[in-house]
Amino acid sequence: MELNTVKDSRTADTLPATVDVLITGGGPTGIALGIDLARRGVSALIVERQDHLSPGARGTGLQPRSQEVYEDLGLLAAAREVGGLYPPTALWENGRITEVHEMIERVAPTPDAPHSNALMIPQFRNLQVLHTRLTELGGSVLFGTELTEFSQDADQVTARLRRADGTEHTVRAAYLVAADGGRSTVRRALGTAMSGPDLEPGVALLADVRIDGLDRDHWHRWMLPTGGFLGLLPLAGTDLFQTMIAGPGGTPDTSPETIRALIAEHTHLTAEQIRDVVWTSLFRPRAGMADSYREGRVFLAGDAAHVHSPAGGQGLNTSVQDAYNLGWKLGLVLRHGAPDTLLDSYGTERRPIAAHILETSTRLHRSRSLRRGRDLHQLGLGYPDSPLSRELRTDLAVGVPVAGDRAPDAPCRTADGRPTRLFDAFRGPHFTLLVLGGATLDATALPTDPTLLRIVRVDGPAADLRDADGHVRDAYGSAPAVLLVRPDGYLALGAPDGDATAKVSAALADLLGTAALQPAG
Repeated sequence: MELNTVKDSRTADTLPATVDVLITGGGPTGIALGIDLARRGVSALIVERQDHLSPGARGTGLQPRSQEVYEDLGLLAAAREVGGLYPPTALWENGRITEVHEMIERVAPTPDAPHSNALMIPQFRNLQVLHTRLTELGGSVLFGTELTEFSQDADQVTARLRRADGTEHTVRAAYLVAADGGRSTVRRALGTAMSGPDLEPGVALLADVRIDGLDRDHWHRWMLPTGGFLGLLPLAGTDLFQTMIAGPGGTPDTSPETIRALIAEHTHLTAEQIRDVVWTSLFRPRAGMADSYREGRVFLAGDAAHVHSPAGGQGLNTSVQDAYNLGWKLGLVLRHGAPDTLLDSYGTERRPIAAHILETSTRLHRSRSLRRGRDLHQLGLGYPDSPLSRELRTDLAVGVPVAGDRAPDAPCRTADGRPTRLFDAFRGPHFTLLVLGGATLDATALPTDPTLLRIVRVDGPAADLRDADGHVRDAYGSAPAVLLVRPDGYLALGAPDGDATAKVSAALADLLGTAALQPAG
């Protein structure tokens, strides 16, 4: 495993005195937010206490909904190059495989959900992909830097940063986002409490190891006399196995010698066959959610806002989607004049999602069930009760997505016959207005800034896209309608044909305020 040794050579004298957004924490949440802000022209400073990207495979599963997010952010192709599908699980007993099964259900892709299976990508590789994309967009992570104190007033946050060499720097930002992990310094400074279920005490050893004499076609698993298990997962794109020893008994340490001894004790492998132990960690499960995601100009995201059992592979995915939800709202406030109150919807929308994930991961943790199905793909999660969701259609057929639901994909064709997808139309920092079935819309009464709103007519007069095979109709229903798709791929508005222009204008005014609405007329 290559160590994540990317570093930043800037000194305190060359750091900006002011930025739009200060982000603490250079993990997946912080960097994903930095990517989303960079493509919106929002200046962000990401500071990370460590002097490099975090090593270790850690969380390895990128769920289908997160893959849709990665596709929009320009990350998916690179992630797939270094990732792969999870192999079947082999159960071992007395030195031989006694059972093989698919622990993670395989699901065929569909026109509305093209990414249908969890992608296995070690977190250190994931971070490299994220960091490369951030750099492509002109952003960076300031390593070896920690936030030591901050204050806020009605206009800004003032933060004190300390570099590894002891030099200090003051930076002022319109907003501060804490993505600094489960033991968040910022959350503690705010005094924000965490509440959640109690998980039974336990400990697990994690390690990334190189092993001789074990095939890479299976996720190998042994049951322990303690009631726990030992698993060895061949990590896609590497020569490593991720080791998890759950319930090893006693008070284990994380030394390479201990890892070798435990693997040799509970498997048919010898200590000599464990060639390298390149990273280790001790994990104790915790569960909780911050009582509030916002305090003035300070926001909590990722593990700083919610922590839970790794059962089901939901943590990193939920965290990245926190960033995806917050990024477009910060962009609208800072670049398009939307009211600051739009940012209140971040916590309103994401806390119920975290509560659901917390319940799911806790249930799986307590059941000790290891099988994983499509209910963990996060494609069904949405914001139907959000104040940003406005559904005006009636008598909809069962299964037709409504305001607050994820906007599904659909293969279609351009006006000149080239194959394309709705996801291609959605990709980017803008709202997308889908005009379906020839619904009437006066585009001259709507904003013309393509970074804010793009109108896509499907079939009907002057169509941009043709539903040649009926996939759009299958996904969205056959009735003429106008649908406003948010920058994060959820429906903000569902309106029937008839006075749709006024309904779209009203919805945009609620989201953006009247200052951002500059119609073509």
